[in-house]
Amino acid sequence: MNRGREPQKLIDMPVKIRLQRHGKKGKPFYWIVAADSRSKRDGKYLEKLGTYNPNVNPAEINLDVDGAVQWLDNGAQPTDTARAILSYKGVMLKKHLAGGVRKGAFTEEQAEEKFNAWLEGKNKEVEAKRSKLNDAEAKVKAEALAAEKAVNEQRIADAAPVEEVEEEVPATDQAEETTDEAVEVSATEEATEEVAEETAKEEE
Repeated sequence: MNRGREPQKLIDMPVKIRLQRHGKKGKPFYWIVAADSRSKRDGKYLEKLGTYNPNVNPAEINLDVDGAVQWLDNGAQPTDTARAILSYKGVMLKKHLAGGVRKGAFTEEQAEEKFNAWLEGKNKEVEAKRSKLNDAEAKVKAEALAAEKAVNEQRIADAAPVEEVEEEVPATDQAEETTDEAVEVSATEEATEEVAEETAKEEE
C-alpha cells in the first residue's frame, strides 16, 4: 500500500487523509487514503490505509490503525468524513494515548491495555447492533411469511366448491303434516265403518 515514501519524509507536503471513491454506480465503495491535498480526489495517493463499505449495515471498515496514527503524527489532516471513520476505529484515541506515553503520563503497556479495553467494548457494541438488526430482519420475514400463508389459505377456501345443503323441514311443519295425515286416515276409517253398517242393515 505504501508506495515507497515514508510519512516522515513528507512533512512539508500538505497531506490529507480522505476517501477515494470506487465501486459501481449506486453502490459506492471507498478507499481510505493519504494523498497530496492538491491532487484530485480520485487521483494518485501516497498510501492506502483501508477501505469503507457503506452498502452493509453496520458499515464495514478495514483500517490500518497504526499507519493512520503515523500519518496524523506527521501532520496529515483528515477530512470530516475520514475523521469520523478514524474516530470510530479508535485512531484518535490511540493517537491521544501515544501522546500520553511520550509525556510520561503512563507506560506503553498501559496505553495498549486501555486501547484494547476500548476496542473490546466497541466490538461488543457492533455485535449487539448486528444481532439486533438480524433479529429485526428475521421478525419481518416471519411476519411476511405468515401473511402470505394466510392469503394462500384464503385463496384455497374461496376456490373450493360450495356444497348444496338440503333444506330441513321445521319440526312444527313436520308435526302439522303428521297430524293432517292422521286426520285423513281417521276420516277414511269412519267412512268405511258407516258403509259397512248401512250394508248390514240392507241385508237384514
